[in-house]
Amino acid sequence: MTEQTKSWFETYKPILLIFFYITLTTVLIQINNQHFDLMQWMRHFMAAFFLVFSFFKLLNLKGFAESYVMYDILARRFPSWAYIYAFIELALGIGYLIDFNPIVINTVSFFVMSVSIIGVLKTVLNKQQIQCACLGDVFHLPMSIVTIIEDALMIIMAAFMLFNLI
Repeated sequence: MTEQTKSWFETYKPILLIFFYITLTTVLIQINNQHFDLMQWMRHFMAAFFLVFSFFKLLNLKGFAESYVMYDILARRFPSWAYIYAFIELALGIGYLIDFNPIVINTVSFFVMSVSIIGVLKTVLNKQQIQCACLGDVFHLPMSIVTIIEDALMIIMAAFMLFNLI
């Protein structure tokens, strides 16, 4: 099946499955806790999100960086940022997982994802047809509203947790 003939579901199947698995896993943790703790659920969700997404980026760091430079506003000016970004995601995932200094982790997440979404918004609004680098170069997903939702969700969750911590 060629890229042009894929259905929306087939195109986004990898990211939908990842979202499903992360959501399922983090909800099951809450069920095991006997009560639903929204803050803990968001922390676990973000930990899994950043760990999984950094994993795919690190499979081919050079390929990710080459794709990311095409649309990220910071990586365009400083190409080394594309390499650093994958490791920041890994560090954020570990930070959320071990509950390391939640104010710092949520602040960094908020700012990193806020910068990231600027390039994504510009690309989607300008109707540029480029590949999203969110899953590295393992899966070839087009930049779209799905990418905006993914970044916005992380921004909203980081802001919500930060607000509740302060």
